[in-house]
Amino acid sequence: MLTQTGWKRWSAYRSAALAGAVTNTVFGLIKAAITMGAVGAAGGTLAGYGAIEGATYAWLAQALIAPVNVFWSNDLVDRIRSGDIAVDLSRPVDPQLAYLCADLGRAAFSLVPRGAPPLLVGALVTGLALPGQLLPYVLGMVSVVLAVVVSFACRWLVSLAAFWLIEMRGAATLYLMTSNILCGLVVPVHWFPGWMAAVAAATPFPSMLQAPIDVIMGRVTGVDALGVVGVQIAWAAGVLLAGRLVWTLGTRKLVVQGG
Repeated sequence: MLTQTGWKRWSAYRSAALAGAVTNTVFGLIKAAITMGAVGAAGGTLAGYGAIEGATYAWLAQALIAPVNVFWSNDLVDRIRSGDIAVDLSRPVDPQLAYLCADLGRAAFSLVPRGAPPLLVGALVTGLALPGQLLPYVLGMVSVVLAVVVSFACRWLVSLAAFWLIEMRGAATLYLMTSNILCGLVVPVHWFPGWMAAVAAATPFPSMLQAPIDVIMGRVTGVDALGVVGVQIAWAAGVLLAGRLVWTLGTRKLVVQGG
């Protein structure tokens, strides 16, 4: 029910979905050109990516931006600051679970209108290097769902800082910059220098974008692909648990005027 509500909420803004699809596609053209140029400058291959593989990565990243939501959402922050979070506490449903279900509904709606156009344009303009077997796509959809959960868990955890911080813009900006770089949105994590790749691997951020793209493109297969999905599951469970603990601490501190 809550997932369906999330779908309905976001499907009401169809003009926004169209505008987002156009924006993602235009940036896909720019990123694909830059990525192919970087691969060409490196001699034709870069960390296992050829020109078409690099372009495919850029197009898939643009297609997954909206469903995974690698950016930021102020909904929870606004409700904490306004005191409306007291309404969520009074409802007979776990708030974290309710918000997660709604976010899954949002992601499900965003997948086609925001995800398909960049891939269609990419197939026509640069071509896509995608596997010809069914399994990478099936496992890839599982990986995408887990990426949505990891992204939600991270945003939920950071948003809970609003229980203690009066102004959240600094924390939100720091999260946005760090996550966008380390998740592989700018360039593939495989292109990072060794020390930076190690830093990224110690965070949940690659599980938000790099992991599902690796699975869909068939860069990891068999046991390796299952290992990538397993890492996503571990991060999803760990960050959700951390969010639950911080939620408990925050609600103990919460004071809402009038009740």
